[in-house]
Amino acid sequence: MKKKLLVLIAAMLTLAMLVSGCAKTSKNEGALVSDDNTFKVGLEAGYPPFNWTQMDDSNGAVKISNAAEYAGGYDVEIAKRIAEHLGKELVIVKTEWDGLIPALTSGKIDAIIAGMSPTADRKETIDFSDNYYTSDLVMVVKKGSKYENAKSIQDFKGAKITAQLNTFHYTVIDQIEGVEKLAAMDNFPAMRVALESGMIDGYISERPEAISAQAANSNFVMVEFTDGFKTSPEDTAIAVGLRKGSELTAKVNEALAKISEEERKQLMDNAIKNQPAAE
Repeated sequence: MKKKLLVLIAAMLTLAMLVSGCAKTSKNEGALVSDDNTFKVGLEAGYPPFNWTQMDDSNGAVKISNAAEYAGGYDVEIAKRIAEHLGKELVIVKTEWDGLIPALTSGKIDAIIAGMSPTADRKETIDFSDNYYTSDLVMVVKKGSKYENAKSIQDFKGAKITAQLNTFHYTVIDQIEGVEKLAAMDNFPAMRVALESGMIDGYISERPEAISAQAANSNFVMVEFTDGFKTSPEDTAIAVGLRKGSELTAKVNEALAKISEEERKQLMDNAIKNQPAAE
């Protein structure tokens, strides 16, 4: 009787483990796919107007997982539309830039929607959706500085310039002859502080962030170039990052196809208008 009872308990434990394992994940072409009813999106929440952190849910902001704050911005609006198409609840997972791809590949998040460009290097590790935004590279400088009226990137000879760490923005600084290329910085709020304090003469950004910067701080101005940086189309495009072989890729593309260019422009205009002044 005792032996039969032990066998029965062992069988029940084995069944429980199998059920638990199946409930959490399933295999899909070598990639882990979440079976719950959430769509977990990773972003910095520090790259306005694409994404930022705020203290309430105004203007459609979404609660950040395991935090008191909320995330708003263009990326969040795109994420909301994708989640709706998938029929899943959107969960925002605030993640440092360098941690986004590891978080995706490890299964901590289902997608990266963070103003990320689908570069060749990144495509070796993850897949990307169709583009959901395309922008141009510009420079953000102090108003009244000798660089305010620059027309060519070569006008920044001798200037102290930086860009965000582990982005193609930082690599294009090398196209400026005689530039003083400073160490890359972790995020855009840090670069704005450095510019305000005079530590740098300018930082490289994409047009929406630069518009956001000068709207948030009257001391900043965006410099657009007639003779600008040489980039490839994939550098200035922005897409959703997904795990290799993920079944979500086709579904995300379906969702993006439903968002017209007119709506995308309106979403970006609203993001620029609604960004927190403190960013």
